[in-house]
Amino acid sequence: MGKKWIPLEANPEVLNEFAQKLGVSLNGYEFCDIYGLDEELLAMVPRPVIAVLLLFPITDATEAARKQEKEEIDAKGQEVSPSLYYMKQTIGNACGTIALLHAVANNRQALGLAEGSFLQQFLEVTAGMGPAERGGYLESPPEGAPDIDSIHEAAAQQGDTAAPSADEEVNLHFAAFVCREGAIYELECRKASPINHGPCAGEELLEAAARVVREKFVERADSIQFSLIALAAAQGGS
Repeated sequence: MGKKWIPLEANPEVLNEFAQKLGVSLNGYEFCDIYGLDEELLAMVPRPVIAVLLLFPITDATEAARKQEKEEIDAKGQEVSPSLYYMKQTIGNACGTIALLHAVANNRQALGLAEGSFLQQFLEVTAGMGPAERGGYLESPPEGAPDIDSIHEAAAQQGDTAAPSADEEVNLHFAAFVCREGAIYELECRKASPINHGPCAGEELLEAAARVVREKFVERADSIQFSLIALAAAQGGS
């Protein structure tokens, strides 16, 4: 990867402000913390939940699982909704921003996008592109096209901890989970395609995402460096 960004912090306040600067209206939704995978902790999350973001450690086990998963999909195939918006990562440390884009792009009707905003224009221009082409467009937009770099940098400098430099080695990665046409999808921007993790009704997204995170991520890791954030109904309805 050529261009590198400062990593985004897994912080709901940062994500809410960042999303709004990109042009997301939010329309009664907001990013909020998920404090754990236990049933009583999931019950604390406001409903409905329309996306889940996961920050997880990259380990030998997760990389081996990613390789095995790709081999199985290459051999057996998988069903992926054609209406799902997905893009690849070509910018170093951009996974947090891309996870946010995945969460928003696949819920744009519920959230609303400001006319003429970065995100409204980006999604319109990239609608007919493939995942790699979308990633390349984010990295190197044509002259005169909206540019996300300065918006990302401002967001990355915010948060509760000091921002690392763009060149610092970071072994944490973001993924997003959304429900589309009766299935839950993992949108992990290093992978060739979205991953279909099976049936899911929209109102069951949080529980379905928690199941996938437990089985596919937590049980394979020897680390506790996990963070979960929901895009859910705003508390107080604001």
